[in-house]
Amino acid sequence: MVKLAERSSRPVIIWLYTGVAMLFVQVVLGGITRLTGSGLSITEWNVVTGFLPPLHQGQWLTEFEKYKQTPQYFLLNTDFTLPDFKFIFFWEWLHRFWARLIAMAFAIPFVTFLIQKRFSTEMIRPLIVLFLLGALQGAIGWIMVASGLSGDAVYVKPTRLALHFIFALGLISYAFWFALQLSVPRSQKIINNNLQQWTIVIIVILFFQLIYGALMAGHKAATAAPTWPLINGSWLPGFMFKGSPGIISFIENKITIHFIHRSLAYLLLACTFVWTIKAIQVHTGSMYFNKSRWLPAALIIVQVLLGILSVLTSTSITPNQWGTFEWTAQGHQITGMSYLLVLVWMMHICKFENVRR
Repeated sequence: MVKLAERSSRPVIIWLYTGVAMLFVQVVLGGITRLTGSGLSITEWNVVTGFLPPLHQGQWLTEFEKYKQTPQYFLLNTDFTLPDFKFIFFWEWLHRFWARLIAMAFAIPFVTFLIQKRFSTEMIRPLIVLFLLGALQGAIGWIMVASGLSGDAVYVKPTRLALHFIFALGLISYAFWFALQLSVPRSQKIINNNLQQWTIVIIVILFFQLIYGALMAGHKAATAAPTWPLINGSWLPGFMFKGSPGIISFIENKITIHFIHRSLAYLLLACTFVWTIKAIQVHTGSMYFNKSRWLPAALIIVQVLLGILSVLTSTSITPNQWGTFEWTAQGHQITGMSYLLVLVWMMHICKFENVRR
């Protein structure tokens, strides 16, 4: 984009960063919804009437009766009382309510800034893309929920959960990148092809790692191998490809998913250390780069430690209760998202040098 920062304004920049923060909170709420088993408590997608929760006892009983028709209730939660239902309903409602707030926080300022002519021509297209990505994410979210409302499904399909999660992170990354384009001075960027290439490699690895993190969550795979550093007594489990035909093992076999997720974590740790060593050797006048180049290594260390703790504490999981595992798993997700955004930040300020021949 051409000279976006010079043609923008402080209110637009604040608006975009507020959107990034709200999207971040939304993914955190999604994690809480998953960990509390709340995702299937609301069986309908009412864009307007679903804005408010049930307001009196009659409405609560109606919603509870709808939930009683789901496989999750029949197969898992037949002992649920109305207070139990209210608890899981709250988290799913809050997750959807926050999504509606995000839509309003985007649409109202967008129209206002458009009338005020605060947008340059180059900014309109990315903003439209941002809006479309948000709408697509909402549709994927409902498709995910619908996958758990029929048949013998107790939870949503893990593959759809992974799709919903990765699209959410893509949306946050796109919004963050756009905000950086408007706010980071050119004087704070550095030119380093090698560091930029390593950043791209790490992001690609992280893309697959995040998918497998979502598959781990969707399959409740932590309890399949609650040991470390070995996976149930072995570095390379011999039954990884049993029970599921061929390539399906990579998305359905819990031990296979577990093994890939751990292996990618070690690979990310090694690559990030290499990146950090290279970054330390860069001498530049960019204060932004000098102060933030330690963040990828710090975050990946915390992320790996939280991943290990999540696996080891998974044996303490108690249905419909929030405990040590849930706190650790939520911290693991938050750190993973922070690590991704830091890499997006580094990719933005480490530019490629244009070589002309």
